[in-house]
Amino acid sequence: MSLQGYLRHIERLNHWNPRNFKSLFFQGQRIGRLKQPVWKALGQWSDAFRQGDEGLHLQGHYDSFEARTGLFAEITSTLVDEGVISHIHGEQYPVTHAGRETAIATMDRASAPYFGLRAYGQHLNGFVRHGETLKLWIARRAADRRNFPGCLDNMVAGGLPHNISLAENLRKECMEEANVPPSLANRAISVGVLTYCTETAVGLKPDTLYCYDLELPGDFLPRNSDGEVAEFMLLPVDEVARLVAKTDEFKLNCNLVVIDFLVRHGIINPETSGYLDLVQGLHENI
Repeated sequence: MSLQGYLRHIERLNHWNPRNFKSLFFQGQRIGRLKQPVWKALGQWSDAFRQGDEGLHLQGHYDSFEARTGLFAEITSTLVDEGVISHIHGEQYPVTHAGRETAIATMDRASAPYFGLRAYGQHLNGFVRHGETLKLWIARRAADRRNFPGCLDNMVAGGLPHNISLAENLRKECMEEANVPPSLANRAISVGVLTYCTETAVGLKPDTLYCYDLELPGDFLPRNSDGEVAEFMLLPVDEVARLVAKTDEFKLNCNLVVIDFLVRHGIINPETSGYLDLVQGLHENI
């Protein structure tokens, strides 16, 4: 058994060139990384940012969470109008040098990769046992999705905005994406986090995914209510493994969530060459 079909997804999601970015700091802590178009555009706010040898520094006179959030809202709105940033999403993400709890401000979700902010999401594997066989509920993304239209996805997956608990957000995403009632969503088991860092045309995505397993009753049928999913399919785990290893049908980061599931459930053999590279690659840091 070759693991190269799985490893290629990890390699694709952990490819970036530090020379393409300048760091964004606040009080000596790196909070983001900027590509040249955004770096140049921030020159409009010379009172807010100081240029140093290491990068760009947010000035200390923005001395409250609210002031910094207001500044980033002004910047985002202006840069959308100027065509530097594509759009405003409407959800607020934390601006932080570490975890969500250390946020110094918030910024619109769509701006996160432009500023190289660490973004957070939650992905849930919904699975069913048929005797000795595991089956996974797999979603197909709607054709009108801005990113990865028509691609395969985990049963439930969504961003994690600021100022909402993981449990509350997971219940919300479960209901919206698959009509999983709160009483059932509360049975989801937290199985850890995955991290990766990938360069895009507009910026950097150093992302953290909180992952969950939820064993579902055999008669459960997921139904989408927010328009983001075109269909759900209940597939044998071996078929899901084949799709990840042999095709590019899944949304990129969902491949990592499936690979992690296959590792934890013993479907990927630890005696196979490349196993440690695979497992370690699911937890890349920058």
